[in-house]
Amino acid sequence: MNDKRRLKLKKFYLHPITVFIFFIFVVVLLSGILSAIEMQATYNTINVNTHELEPTLVAVESLCNFDGIKYIISNATKNFLSFAPLGMLIVSLIGLTIAEGTGFIQTLSKRHIKKIPKSTLTFLILFIATISSLINEVGYAILIPMVALIYFIIGRNPILGIITTFCGVSFGYGVSLFVGSTEISLINYTEIAAKLIDENAHIALLSNLTFIIAASIILSIVGTIIIEKIIAPKIGKYKKEEEFAETEKYHIINIEDEEQKQIEKEKYEKRGLRFALIIGILFILFFVYALIPDLPYSGLLLDMSEKTYLNQLFGDNAYLQDGFTYLVALFFATAGVAYGFGAKTIKNDKNLIENASKNFSNIGSLYILMFVVSQFIAIFRKTNVGIIITAWLASLLEHLEISGIPLIIVALLLIAISNIFLTGTANKWLIFSPVVVPMFLQSNISAQFAQVVMRAGDSMTNGFTPLLAPFVIYIGYLNIYNLNKERPYTIKKSLKMISPYFLLISATWILLIIGWYILGIPIGPNVYPTI
Repeated sequence: MNDKRRLKLKKFYLHPITVFIFFIFVVVLLSGILSAIEMQATYNTINVNTHELEPTLVAVESLCNFDGIKYIISNATKNFLSFAPLGMLIVSLIGLTIAEGTGFIQTLSKRHIKKIPKSTLTFLILFIATISSLINEVGYAILIPMVALIYFIIGRNPILGIITTFCGVSFGYGVSLFVGSTEISLINYTEIAAKLIDENAHIALLSNLTFIIAASIILSIVGTIIIEKIIAPKIGKYKKEEEFAETEKYHIINIEDEEQKQIEKEKYEKRGLRFALIIGILFILFFVYALIPDLPYSGLLLDMSEKTYLNQLFGDNAYLQDGFTYLVALFFATAGVAYGFGAKTIKNDKNLIENASKNFSNIGSLYILMFVVSQFIAIFRKTNVGIIITAWLASLLEHLEISGIPLIIVALLLIAISNIFLTGTANKWLIFSPVVVPMFLQSNISAQFAQVVMRAGDSMTNGFTPLLAPFVIYIGYLNIYNLNKERPYTIKKSLKMISPYFLLISATWILLIIGWYILGIPIGPNVYPTI
């Protein structure tokens, strides 16, 4: 009887790779069913020249037919190679593994980072992760592997570091200390939508600056409390695997020799850190000079064909956008090599390459996971289901006769729900802006504040959907550092671990938006929530 009860209680843990493969089959089958019942939606886009609304009809595209299967097969390689997290992660890991292979990250972590109080370190990680959205989604590929490694070195649970970083980037996405790529994505749509009501409407680049600076700090403070008081105690400590010798060996230790070796080691480590510091400073100076226009050989990272400096930095063809991940990897690689020569931890180029290559050996399963997830996301997007659901939610808002605070809350929640199915700020705002902005203006709420609501709704659920491409890095690294391979971190478990953060930060976003509106605090220079 007891054996039968044990069998009933036994749980089966499917690897995320298996689950995503199952999801692919479900989406393909579902697309056939929804296409057969003619599931579709109509949303309005704004003609840039006439400033008039033009209806756009979108229907579910079936992949459960000859053409659909042909699409899946013929685009598999393309979907994988064009999967943004893949390239960013590989490039960032090259720099990090070189820095790790020389001992640079280990020494830096043990000598300096370990001395930082836990709560302070958590705040710094969350704050850096939050403002990393200044340059799209590079924070996922750079910070998640780096923080996990640092936590492992300093003796703190790397799983907690992965969760902290992922939550910081995802649920604070779109806020920073300065305007960035999000402004480029939003402002054009906001201004065109505002001209439906006011032909002279203009949305300045700095119109949300005050709000995003305050939000980045507030979210990091609240996030630190959530991580340290709720999530960290549940995760517990990380038990490292230890190797024990089969036989006991006794030998005499010469204390003076050991002390001399330790002194010599610390001497070389300090010298290595000095070398790395010098190279790091020179690299940062080069980076800053590459962002300054109109100086001799400057502006290397700018798109000088653009008129405004912000577009030169964050435009579609800006070199900073495309090259930032590589520059960060190059920074760690050069600093690591400088440390290695100074600390004498590397003998030659072959030794350096061998040490760096070893650290790639444990991420093979992540590449397989990325291949499967890239197919799942591409197939789901091809069906148009995400666009249709977003269009339905925008239409629902348009037919509600509400204003003021109820309008703000409902718009915020509908945008947040749509983000689960249609990730990407610009894609959603293209559909929502012709509805949200005019409704806000007619309720005496500024178009700039509508853009703030868009930011908040986009961030609230950003990390709580497997359709977010960088979600694969999060769940992949959870399983890399998972000590119990028989019980992998599933999609359900991965979401459950961040659910307290998701719920409390969502509540923080809502209170922040409503409080800002009630108090009438400027959201940017001479820009207010109300007209």
